[in-house]
Amino acid sequence: MHKSVEQSHSAADKPLGFQPFRAELIDALATVLKGSWGSSCWCMYPRLSDKQIRALPGEGSAGARKRQAMLKLANRKWAPGLVAFQGEEPIGWIAVAPRAEYGRITHSRATPPVDNTGVWVIPCITVRKTARGQGAAVALIRAAVDYAKRHGAPCVEAYPRAGNERTQADNVYFGTEALFAKAGFHLVRPPLEGLPRNWLKRVTMRSN
Repeated sequence: MHKSVEQSHSAADKPLGFQPFRAELIDALATVLKGSWGSSCWCMYPRLSDKQIRALPGEGSAGARKRQAMLKLANRKWAPGLVAFQGEEPIGWIAVAPRAEYGRITHSRATPPVDNTGVWVIPCITVRKTARGQGAAVALIRAAVDYAKRHGAPCVEAYPRAGNERTQADNVYFGTEALFAKAGFHLVRPPLEGLPRNWLKRVTMRSN
């Protein structure tokens, strides 16, 4: 046990780095997603409907075909997100892309457009449990905003859970209001009224 604590402390002293996702980072991304909501999602949920996911080409399981779909995204002009490294160890992932690429977000009652701005969106973020509480999530968000703006984004939007209560739940993959505020986002729309009562209340925030 003592050895594990020392290793964790040593890892925390290593600098954070961020790399746009490309095909050779697929195993690093798998390491980040292992044991979380993303291990079978491969960040396809915000992009594709259930019908589109079932129709993905290729052989093998749905998870394997979503993995292949992620690899195809690596060949485009901009990456589908960033992988965070602590030293050489992959510890985090954030998805970011133009809102129009995320079909489920575009059509969801929970995330209607605010205006006609061609925003980019951060639909999900995850940090491995061993690296949480060290500021990696905030750094990932800021890095994603910088990356989006370098590729022409006027601003970046997110739809985190409303409120300031911190959560460790892996299924709250879209983040919290407090997390995005700490990363420099501001509120542009409070929780929407008239949605099902069992839906989590979400706010709309934009980068400054």
